[in-house]
Amino acid sequence: MYRGQIGQWAWLLHRVTGIAVAFFLFLHVLDTALVGFGPGVYNTVIGIYERPAVRVLELLLVGAVLYHGGNGVRLIAIDFIPHAIQYNRLMITVGAVLYVVIMVPVAYLMLYRMF
Repeated sequence: MYRGQIGQWAWLLHRVTGIAVAFFLFLHVLDTALVGFGPGVYNTVIGIYERPAVRVLELLLVGAVLYHGGNGVRLIAIDFIPHAIQYNRLMITVGAVLYVVIMVPVAYLMLYRMF
């Protein structure tokens, strides 16, 4: 039964961020391919990225990549270090703290021009 413990949330967020990053990569390949339809089409689509809502989505993308990568390092440690599973909760907590410490200045740098 699902009880919402910290490891289960880490598992769920890892999957969700992985799907989000894969979806972004698909969109990135698609918008880059629009160059084949001419510079006008490409520039129009790229101009959409200057909108404030898209800036927030870019911040969410950076957050997803950061979380997914950091949690991936934790999973690699569990896979390759025999007793690392004993420190799973601690690694998740440290990862969450590092995530916040890194994302706060990143969010400021990415969004300060909007205000």
